[in-house]
Amino acid sequence: MSNNLLKGKRGIIFGALDEKSIAWKVAKQAHDEGAKFVLTNAPIALRMGTIDELAKETGSKVIPADATNMDDLDNLFKQSIKELGGKIDFVLHSIGMSVNVRKGNPYYNQNYDFTLKGLDVSALSFHKVMQSAWNLDAMNEWGSIVGLSYIAAQRVFHTYNDMADNKAFLESIARSFGYHYGVRKNVRVNTISQSPTLTTAGSGVKGFMSFLNFAEKMSPLGNATAEDCANYCVTLFSDLTKRVTMQNLYNDGGFSMTGVSQNVLDQFMDGE
Repeated sequence: MSNNLLKGKRGIIFGALDEKSIAWKVAKQAHDEGAKFVLTNAPIALRMGTIDELAKETGSKVIPADATNMDDLDNLFKQSIKELGGKIDFVLHSIGMSVNVRKGNPYYNQNYDFTLKGLDVSALSFHKVMQSAWNLDAMNEWGSIVGLSYIAAQRVFHTYNDMADNKAFLESIARSFGYHYGVRKNVRVNTISQSPTLTTAGSGVKGFMSFLNFAEKMSPLGNATAEDCANYCVTLFSDLTKRVTMQNLYNDGGFSMTGVSQNVLDQFMDGE
C-alpha cells in the first residue's frame, strides 16, 4: 500500500540491470510512493539488461551514463533536471564490479589494472556522481544520496576479494562527502549495508550461495530481501529521515551484531 512518501520528489537511479537488481526493486517502490525519476546505467549494461521494461512500467526515461566518466555524469544531471522539471531530490548508487573476481584472481594475486578498474566503477564513481551534482548545483535542499554496501567492508569474507576494499572506500566517501554536502546544502549521504542478495552481480562471487545460507542461519530475522532494501531506501529518500547522514546503515536481519546463533551452533553439535 502506498503512503505517497515520495510524492513530488525527483530522482536518479543507477544500476537497474534486470528484475533481480536491488535498484530495480527500488525503482518500483519509489514509483509506487509517488516519485518521478530517471534510470541510468553504463551503455554496455543497458545492452545486457532489460531496463526498458522497467522504464515502461514506471513511466521513466533511460539516460545512458558511464558513472566513471565526468562528462557522462554532467550530461546525466543536466538531462535529468530537464526531463524531470527541476533539481534532484534523491540518488541511488547501486553499482559494483570486480574484474579480479570475474577473472578468478585471488586477493593475494591481483592484476592491479583490474583492481583500479573495479575501484573506479564500484567506489570512486560514488564520489564522481556527487562531485558532478555538487559542481552543477543539481541537488535540492534536504536531498538524499544512498549507496549500497556490504559487511565485507568491515569483516573478512575471503572470496569477496577486492570488492571488500571497494565497499570500504565507498563507505568512507559517504562519510566525507556527507559532511561537506550537509554543510553546503543539507544533503544527506548514507550507505546501506545489505544482506547478501541473489542478484545477477552478487551471484558471480565464488561461494555466494554459501554466504547467503550462512547469513540466513546467523541472522535472528533472516536475510533482508531486495524488497526490504528497497523499502529502506524509500525511507532514506523521504523527509522522515532528514537528519540521518554520514551513516552506514545495516539492513541485514541482525547479522552484523550476532557473534554466533543457535542455528549455526547446531551444525557443530551432532553427537554431543
